[in-house]
Amino acid sequence: MTATTTGTFGPETRPTGVAAIRRALAAAIRPVVRALGPIVGVVTTTGWLVVVAAVLLLAAGLVWSWSELLVVAFAAVGAVVVAIVTVLGRTSFRVDVTLSPTRVVVGERAIGRVEITNVGSRRTSATRLELPVGEGLAVFAIPGLAPESSTDELFAVPTHRRAVIDAGPAVTVRGDQLGLFRRTVSWTDPIELFVHPVTTRLQPSAAGLVRDLEGQTTQKITNSDMAFHALREYVVGDDVRNVHWRSSARTGQLMVRQFEETRRSQLTILHTSDERYYTAFDEFELAVSVTASVATQVIREATAIDVVTEDRRLRTHTGGALLDDTCRIDVVRGASSSPRDFARDATAMLPAPSVAVIVAGGLMTAADFRAIEKFFPSETRVIALRIALGENPKVQIAGGLQIFTVGALRDLPRVLARAS
Repeated sequence: MTATTTGTFGPETRPTGVAAIRRALAAAIRPVVRALGPIVGVVTTTGWLVVVAAVLLLAAGLVWSWSELLVVAFAAVGAVVVAIVTVLGRTSFRVDVTLSPTRVVVGERAIGRVEITNVGSRRTSATRLELPVGEGLAVFAIPGLAPESSTDELFAVPTHRRAVIDAGPAVTVRGDQLGLFRRTVSWTDPIELFVHPVTTRLQPSAAGLVRDLEGQTTQKITNSDMAFHALREYVVGDDVRNVHWRSSARTGQLMVRQFEETRRSQLTILHTSDERYYTAFDEFELAVSVTASVATQVIREATAIDVVTEDRRLRTHTGGALLDDTCRIDVVRGASSSPRDFARDATAMLPAPSVAVIVAGGLMTAADFRAIEKFFPSETRVIALRIALGENPKVQIAGGLQIFTVGALRDLPRVLARAS
């Protein structure tokens, strides 16, 4: 029977005797489940099938006095017993995984080393060590080790494409040859190998498209800058430091200076990763290499720069940080409904650039480039780099916008020299 009382937020039901018994049983079973969890976890799917088959065959053989079933049942039980023996015991290893180097360019060699040391007081039995490397799995046969002795293994890391490759965690595996039981212990955390895109070194003049604009005046009027524009009457809130006292004395009222805002070097690279603008994966990789080449050159010349894609803003405080982040640029699908929306969303939190560079695949049309150009104010110079794998370098004029076609990375220095 349930007694009900009214509390602050409505009826409150007191637990019945059955509920109390259920809760007590759950509390009693929980430690048992927690204790048996690691034990049950070492049994593989094949192991459970063999255990169930052994029980059924043993029961059928005893009920029907069928000796053949009993033989098979005892053989299965024996296999389970042997499997249990193989996973018993405890090992004490120290496992160190190192990569040399931790940053490479696509195609360069990267070697990894795993060292296993027995830090226990007893000799270990032979075991197997598994090390996930990217999408692959490196497997090492580790011999028995005396206390404080060690062994090491080398492995090669595939670097045929740009990526961030995780090596680890290193896991020791103990089990039987039939795969009935499998006991694993993780010894390390994953470490990262950055496979940077291929880049080309640009001449300083090729990055001059930003420097050439430094100090040029715009049509925007401001109250503090370097280029004097005109005088106007003082209004409340004006900075007293801008008062032109000589003119004020001559006219009989306070006059303040106005200035034309001058450009400050700020380059923004808009790299679209949308697959609809690329004809092939290699073309997308070429676009990443172009972006990385331009950005690293601008960073070398200590010019402010932002690099954005549909789903990330790359770090630009050092060239190495930028190259690390380019390893994480992936193809996206339908991230924005239009090129203009892409430009708006990607630059929403960025300062207004003096130069904007658009990097897109060969399937982006001149109209798409123009839509992005119109998003920026007239003071911003916009340069479009159309990455079309295998095409000859050329320039196309679309409503005043220069669209430069880059078909190979070696063409980039010439193209940028012409653009600057």
